[in-house]
Amino acid sequence: MDRFTLEREDTVLMVIDIQERLVPVMKYKDQVINNTKILLRAAEEMNFPVLVTEQYPKGLGRTVPDLMDLIDYENIYAKNSFTAYTDDVREALNVLGKKKVLITGMETHVCVFQTARDLLADGYQVFLVKDGVASRTKENYLNGLDLIKDLGGVITNTETAVFDLLKVSGTPEFKVMSKLIK
Repeated sequence: MDRFTLEREDTVLMVIDIQERLVPVMKYKDQVINNTKILLRAAEEMNFPVLVTEQYPKGLGRTVPDLMDLIDYENIYAKNSFTAYTDDVREALNVLGKKKVLITGMETHVCVFQTARDLLADGYQVFLVKDGVASRTKENYLNGLDLIKDLGGVITNTETAVFDLLKVSGTPEFKVMSKLIK
């Protein structure tokens, strides 16, 4: 059951390529941004790390301003490869020593899929936040989910992930997070 359980002590949130010039063409972009904000707040409240990637920021812009306010600039990695599992990100994950990667981002069937595939191949457990990823078309989005699930990734959602990380109600973190999820 460990494969289906998130523990804050062993979890990293990875936000992949939610960028200024990419977001406008994404289906469900508002949902992805809102749910990523909730997960960034969860990381802050529960003290687990966040890694962010930007695909060719010169051309696609930076991470959207709504998310930038919640991100430590030191944890943003520029990339040209479609996978976000670059040498720099691999090194950051090795330093963190955590094996569960909770993923949000764009696009589900390209960068998110290739990242999940590479993380799984390297022994990480991948939790894909279904309502925190997007593609330009519904077909591509669904295909990306199927591919990641077939590889062994766990398909989850924002609320399930947050409450799995919280474990119990009545804590200060629960009070903050429950207000955000309503």
